[in-house]
Amino acid sequence: MDLFMSMEAFVRAAEAQSFAGAARQLGVAKSVVTSRVKQLEDHFGVPLFHRSTRAVRLSELGETYYRECAELVNKVHDLSGRSRGDPQALAGTLNIHVLPGFALGHFSQTLIEFRAAYPRVEFVVTVNDRVIDPVQEGFDLALQIYPPASNLLVERRLFPVRGVLCAAPGYLKEEPVIETPLDLLRHDFARYSYYPWGDKWPLMRGNECFEIALNPVLKTNSVHLLLEFARAGAGVVYLPTMVAAADLLERRLERVLPEYAAPPLWLSAVYPASHRSTTKVKAFVDFLRARYLREPQWDKALGISPPDDETKSVGEELAED
Repeated sequence: MDLFMSMEAFVRAAEAQSFAGAARQLGVAKSVVTSRVKQLEDHFGVPLFHRSTRAVRLSELGETYYRECAELVNKVHDLSGRSRGDPQALAGTLNIHVLPGFALGHFSQTLIEFRAAYPRVEFVVTVNDRVIDPVQEGFDLALQIYPPASNLLVERRLFPVRGVLCAAPGYLKEEPVIETPLDLLRHDFARYSYYPWGDKWPLMRGNECFEIALNPVLKTNSVHLLLEFARAGAGVVYLPTMVAAADLLERRLERVLPEYAAPPLWLSAVYPASHRSTTKVKAFVDFLRARYLREPQWDKALGISPPDDETKSVGEELAED
């Protein structure tokens, strides 16, 4: 038995939750993956998977072995890259899934700066709001505001995603004055369909939480459609600051109830645990964190400061790293 090849087959099968998927990644027949995993199970003396006709799932002991094997497999690949004359193994392609709210207007400059430092890394970037599992769909990395889909994924926070209520100045002049959250009930409201609180909005003012049920006239998975809706004077919207900042600064939009906001979410880098030690993934995630963590530039421009407890939690996270 080639122990390393068996470990690699096991790691790929665990991530794909399929022997056929692992075989496609490795470029071998499914029977080869099945045989290598069986040899590894015999070597360890324990079943690593629960098998069914539809998928394979890691056993309890399999989850323990997976993380150790994944780290070893990726260290071997990194060492192999260095031996071919690439001192940092920073070459190849990163396949990334990115939310449009971050991709449009911000992400291109990040790519340009990263490639200036590491010109041998190329990118395939998919931009949409669909909730994905990077393991199942073959991405190296997903930049998302949703929790990881499984315990095979690593999550590293990048920056808080804060939001603002806003509307076009012309709309606000013509429609009823908005002085309290209850006044929103008299207005057409539009929202992003993937916010976790649905139509019951927890609007925070300091330590006070005001929950209000809002019946939106528009729900959409596109924050940029919401932006156009607001610009057109069609109603009040709740937009991430990274999308709304330019329009607010240039007075195309005005903030509504500026002392209120829903709890911030976090944009995180989510990737397979087996990629933790992959040099180019680690380098790109570290680059993102160095560029964005603590306080995004669009929040600084709007004068939105993080609460003390949020700053503390970010500092603690950095210390843990």
